[in-house]
Order: sequence, then C-alpha cells, then structure tokens
Amino acid sequence: MSQSVVKIGGGALGAGDTLFSDLAELQKKGAGIIVVHGGGNVVSEWQKRHGVEARFVRGLRVTDGPSLEVATAVLAGLVNKELVASIAGSGGRAVGLSGVDAGIIQAEVGDSELGYVGRVTGVDAGPLEALAKSGCLPVLSPIAAQQRNGSSEWKGFLNVNADTVAGELASAIGAQTLIFLTDVEGILDENGKRLSSLTREEAQGMMESGVITRGMIPKVEACLKAAESGVRAVITDGRRAGALMEAVEGRGVGTWFGRG
Repeated sequence: MSQSVVKIGGGALGAGDTLFSDLAELQKKGAGIIVVHGGGNVVSEWQKRHGVEARFVRGLRVTDGPSLEVATAVLAGLVNKELVASIAGSGGRAVGLSGVDAGIIQAEVGDSELGYVGRVTGVDAGPLEALAKSGCLPVLSPIAAQQRNGSSEWKGFLNVNADTVAGELASAIGAQTLIFLTDVEGILDENGKRLSSLTREEAQGMMESGVITRGMIPKVEACLKAAESGVRAVITDGRRAGALMEAVEGRGVGTWFGRG
C-alpha cells in the first residue's frame, strides 16, 4: 500500500477547499494516508484567553511551562478532535493521536532558550501504519514525549514543529509522497513567481538570501530531508478544491522536491 503523509495547518482551510471529503474518498479507495497537523494560531488564541504571554527569541516562539500546557491541551485535544470529527462528517473514519501515544515521536529539548520545544530523536510509525491498515486514518498532533540522554524514561511533554514531524515521519516510513497543504501556491521567487520545483542547492540559496523566510523554512527543510530518502514532497495551496487529490496523484500546482 503506497502511503502519503499530509501536513495541514489552519491556513490551508478555506471556503472552497475539499480537504475533508478528499481524505474520506482517498481512505475509501484504500490509499494509505497519515495526517499531521499544527495549530499555532489556535494556541496563540488560547494563550491570550488564559493570560499566558507569548514570548519570542530570534523570531521563534518560546514554550515555557504554562505555554506547554496550553499547547498540549489545544493541539492534542481541541484541534486534533475537531479534525477527526470533520473527517468523520465527510464519511471518513479517523483516529486522533499525539506523538506521545505509543511513543510515536520521541524528542529532546533542541534549544534551551526556546524552552520546551523538541528536536525529534526517534520515530516509531508502527502504531500509525497499523491503524491505516485496519481502515482508520491516523491524525497526529506534534506533541512528543521528552527523552534525555537516550533514556526511555518519560521526562514530560515537548512541543515539536509539525512541519518537522511530518518530514521525519515521511522519511521513517518511506512514504511515496509528503504533502504540505498551505495558504500559498508554493515557493515564490524574488519576483513573486511560483517555482514548480526546487533542488537542495536552490532552496539553500533562497533561505540564505532571505527569499524563503519564517514559517516556510521548516517546511522546505522537511521537504529536502524527505527527498533525500526518496520521498516526493510538495508544498501546495490546500485551499483549492481537489488540491490533495492532485498531490497524491503526483500532479497539480505547487513546488516539488525530489520529483523525478
């Protein structure tokens, strides 16, 4: 069974998208789909509600203890279950999990200045693949179990960038395709023109020159890593009707990595 890892964020959902119906249809056709989701905007909203101040270092969000509690509750709870319910409402059969469940994602603190932000140290995709083979669509949130010095002893939760989780997962399972559904049509050059494909050298040059910035950087880095493992990766506009179907079939508008 060919597999695709699909990363979705709130910005990828628009009035005309067909994401949930596409996911349900692909599941009925027997396509092996694993969904990874973020939800930073929702986390920010709930931080404000609970009086948790958002702090940044070098433009990156700091996750302190109170912020981690909010992120865990929102990503592994609210956002995850809303997505599961939306897929079910379109006729699909989904199961929501976090990276903590069954040790799917293991991580350690990546940068002490950023607090409880994780760097992935290991992936156990077995539970996700078992769910997919049983007819369920796994929906994974990027909350991971913290490990230190290679120990399996649980040390608490970590908030991991969902783009990074998607790339690591796609590489681990040898996915056919890694699909980032975003709110842009792909990677744009300095003139605002979409690039249909990117090599590692081209992408690194664009990141160094500041053409590729901020939230697009972890997506590009995840695509490059996946491509090194033989995975075709694409960044595309998830707000378009049929965008997911096209990407799974290896076509459609977007910027491709490792496409041969």
